[in-house]
Amino acid sequence: MRSSQVTIKDIAKHLGISASTVSRALKDHPDISEETKRMVKDLAAKLKYQPNALALSLKNSKSNTIGVIIPEVVHYFFSQVISGIEDVAYNAGYTVVICQSNERYVREVANTKALLAQRVDGVLVSISKETQDLEHLHNVEDHNIPMVFFDRRCSDIEADSVLIDDFNAAYQATKHLLKLGRKRIAHLGGPMHMDIGRLRKEGYMQALKDFDVEVDEALIFEANTFEDAPGCVQKMMQYKNPPDSLFAVNDLTAIGAIQAIQNMGLKIPEDISVVGFSDGRFSNIINPKLTSVDQHGYEMGRKATEILIKRIKEDQREYDPVTEIIPGTLIVRDSSVNR
Repeated sequence: MRSSQVTIKDIAKHLGISASTVSRALKDHPDISEETKRMVKDLAAKLKYQPNALALSLKNSKSNTIGVIIPEVVHYFFSQVISGIEDVAYNAGYTVVICQSNERYVREVANTKALLAQRVDGVLVSISKETQDLEHLHNVEDHNIPMVFFDRRCSDIEADSVLIDDFNAAYQATKHLLKLGRKRIAHLGGPMHMDIGRLRKEGYMQALKDFDVEVDEALIFEANTFEDAPGCVQKMMQYKNPPDSLFAVNDLTAIGAIQAIQNMGLKIPEDISVVGFSDGRFSNIINPKLTSVDQHGYEMGRKATEILIKRIKEDQREYDPVTEIIPGTLIVRDSSVNR
């Protein structure tokens, strides 16, 4: 086999590992074990592997295009993020290609492949609820394409991120209910493998502890969609000691809970207070108007794009990732307190 014919896939096949792992090993990526790096480099030297010069030249060319992967366009929060992204990108001379995963891992993988095929200069990503296997995102790294996470990130990947202060925002939302005298606060939360689900739950629990209120696991549910909420509400309200308030991981879940509570003939906030998270368009429309945390989506999109364009222009292969944290703002309305 001539050296010019040896590829990363050849090395991967010889060793029985993925091409992505070979690529990262050759770059001394910290996620790859020293033993694997040694095996890969030894075989690469033996086979006289050389990077494909044509592929590198294509990689180094610029398309002035940025790819964006979001969970769902329908969410008002993500539409705000897109507005921030587009304003910064277009002013800097970049075209934006938007893909949505519909909260599905398979779609997210397909999105990354499509963006790589279009030779985007950089990628902005908010991962789906299903995403746990990160091979497709490592593949973006392996193509030396800058990547910035927004709102939802993969903590196992070293990349820039722009996030809401989920822990503190959830803490403040729960504290608001506690200061109203509420003691039985339920939490409808997100998946625990995602930072947003875990951190919002931790903020909720810490507020309870700081106010000497015992955490009752029976009041904590993984329920993060409009459809999930009614069943949880019906179950909780049948308890001998039902909740007097509820903090939901997002607005649509909170709105689903509000409708279920009202269908049971209960009054909000007299019988039970409700707080959401994201302060979307529906927060001000539903009756009663929803108390919620403003995530500042436009600012998040703007900051994430500024970071990405900076990385693209610097054209650095190695850099220390930054994480920008945006504080959430609790907007108090009628669903939590009569005013």
